Amino acid sequence: MPSPLPLLPVSLSPSRAADFKTCPLLYRFRSVDRLPEDPSPEMARGTLVHAVLERLYDLSAVDRTAAAAVSMVGPEWERLRGEDERIAGLFVEGEAGLDVWLDSVRDLVEGYFSVEDPTRLEPAERECLVETTLDDGLVLRGYVDRLDVSPAGDIRIVDYKTGRAPAESFEAKALFQLRFYALVLWRTRGVVPRMLRLVYLKDRLVLDHSPDEAELVRFEGSVKALWAAIGEAVASGEFAPKPSRLCGWCAYQDKCPAFGGTPPPMPVAEVAAIPAQGGHPERGDGHSS
Repeated sequence: MPSPLPLLPVSLSPSRAADFKTCPLLYRFRSVDRLPEDPSPEMARGTLVHAVLERLYDLSAVDRTAAAAVSMVGPEWERLRGEDERIAGLFVEGEAGLDVWLDSVRDLVEGYFSVEDPTRLEPAERECLVETTLDDGLVLRGYVDRLDVSPAGDIRIVDYKTGRAPAESFEAKALFQLRFYALVLWRTRGVVPRMLRLVYLKDRLVLDHSPDEAELVRFEGSVKALWAAIGEAVASGEFAPKPSRLCGWCAYQDKCPAFGGTPPPMPVAEVAAIPAQGGHPERGDGHSS
């Protein structure tokens, strides 16, 4: 009899949902096996940029300048590396690579001022946890980069992205995360968000989308179907790899059959504990960049 292991995630976040859609085996490694994953420079860049843009709105409106934001990069980097040894280990202090990397962060932060004017904005919430339980017991949760609420009560969900903007044919995939948040807010507040906004800092452009109630109803159905598929994979223990261009970024190639690796044994105790379509909340999830 295998020794007891931590319970499976019991909720669904947009990041873990995206994992399963991208590659069921990736979902298993992260959410079932909970294998450690060292941060990459790209992941750390996203974390640092988000931290700076969150802190920017601590300043009074008149002080929210590009120069002020760029000046926060160094102190925020020191804070992050002091809090996380894995991030601190990405670079050796004083090496040229660190300077180049920090310059890339400063460029992304400066690019933000090309697409929004923070002196005219007063976010209602930043880096806020949103959570709801659907009628079938499925718990949805995630962290929203920024929520803007107008005097009339209209809600705008804003997410900062440090990667490239997608081609038009991939915009729906890019909006998955914000539709997820919109569904949660609609179910918790009874208001369909007026606008979903993706801010692409590298390309210095904005993608806006206005959802309606019918769209969110359809999206809720797709999320439930996705959770049912996850439940079936858990019950059967079958999480098939799904090779794609994204494999080059995967930290688990040595354990993936598509690359000649062998996954660890499926946690038997957890399979027995999880029904095929249960509503099990997931513990924690960060933003994606």
